[in-house]
Amino acid sequence: MLELAEQARSIVPLGISGRISRLVGTTAAVEGFPVPLGSVCRISREHAAPLTGEVISFEGTETLIAAYGDWSGVRRGNRVELLASEQRVRVGNGLLGRVIDGRGRFLDDLPTPILPHRVRLHRDPTSPLKRPRINQPLATGVRVLDTLLTCGQGQRLGIFAGSGVGKSTLLGQVARSSTADVNVVVLVGERGREVREFLEKDLGPEGLAKSVVVVATSDEAAILRLRAAFLGTAIAEHFRDSGKNVLLMMDSVTRCALAQREIGLAAGEPPATRGYPPSVFSLLPRLLERSGRTETGSITAFYSVLVEGDDQHEPITDAVRGILDGHVVLSRKLAEQGHWPAVDVLASLSRLASELTSPAQQAAAQRLRQVLSAFQQSEDLINLGAYVPGSNPLVDVFLRCRSEIEMFLRQHSSVQIGWAESTQALENLVVRMA
Repeated sequence: MLELAEQARSIVPLGISGRISRLVGTTAAVEGFPVPLGSVCRISREHAAPLTGEVISFEGTETLIAAYGDWSGVRRGNRVELLASEQRVRVGNGLLGRVIDGRGRFLDDLPTPILPHRVRLHRDPTSPLKRPRINQPLATGVRVLDTLLTCGQGQRLGIFAGSGVGKSTLLGQVARSSTADVNVVVLVGERGREVREFLEKDLGPEGLAKSVVVVATSDEAAILRLRAAFLGTAIAEHFRDSGKNVLLMMDSVTRCALAQREIGLAAGEPPATRGYPPSVFSLLPRLLERSGRTETGSITAFYSVLVEGDDQHEPITDAVRGILDGHVVLSRKLAEQGHWPAVDVLASLSRLASELTSPAQQAAAQRLRQVLSAFQQSEDLINLGAYVPGSNPLVDVFLRCRSEIEMFLRQHSSVQIGWAESTQALENLVVRMA
């Protein structure tokens, strides 16, 4: 009864309306419109269908609204009406195999399914004391990830790389090959041309069959791009609460931050670190902490991060790396050499690998890392022909087993490798390096 009473007090009656007083950049200011932050509104236009928008801020007696579309046709005095004071979305098993936009509308030409459940778009993260420890590995089908950067069910990993290094391809490979029950793929700010390419080439029919894909392309409004990220997370939470092990893949968190920067600056926030307003850095943990494991299921999350200028210390990269449970760094140098996946093993880390793997696998992974590190430190000497064999036993091991090591670290994007096969390959490699 107390919960029902609390919900009743939070309800804002429909029928509230106001009038646009002015346009401020990409937002509209509305007078006499006392509705909560995040409310969804309908905005009338001259000679065009009404717009839908969302309340993002307040300024004096005015309410600032960001529209889901273009402001063309809107004039001063147009009526603004409240549609919903709290955002909820319809979810259900009918979403599997479907592609939707940031508003939850179906983009494919298939019949609209029945979605019996409604969940909140913005929900508090799970309490830290209600999160069980992560103790079960998730097989991704990618050998270098499963053996050297082992991920657990409910873990959150970041894939950090500059543009064109293979983030989307790696996500598609994991979606096809992983042992998760359901995939939720969120494409934020993607080029329109690349969406169908990702669905047909990277994800494929077998990956799409057990996936829900949420798409908000780069030409859409910032509020819709940001909403797509929260929509995908809410869908993943629904399947997790239904007892499923969910794999959530978001490409990319950086574009979510850019969308929030656009919204924050339009709402009058001061720019702070490299032009990002404070709301960006408060948004990231609220979004990323919603994934994880609960008593009923798990959300294992892979968040791609577009590293600006390949600078691993730029603000968004630094902030996301500090929140997540591990990071996979893709190297442009390896990508240019045709090395796929272009994972920089020494720069990457899974914080839970020691909790998920056997002592034997940990020792084997550590041995391989030591050999790779020794080679990296002596690479310039080797390339110049100045290295003297016998100077460093670990470098000698690498030079002797170079082809086997590179073969182990490489894997074609269309190939799926099972967990047992991957771990056995690591053990065999270490035996040859002895």
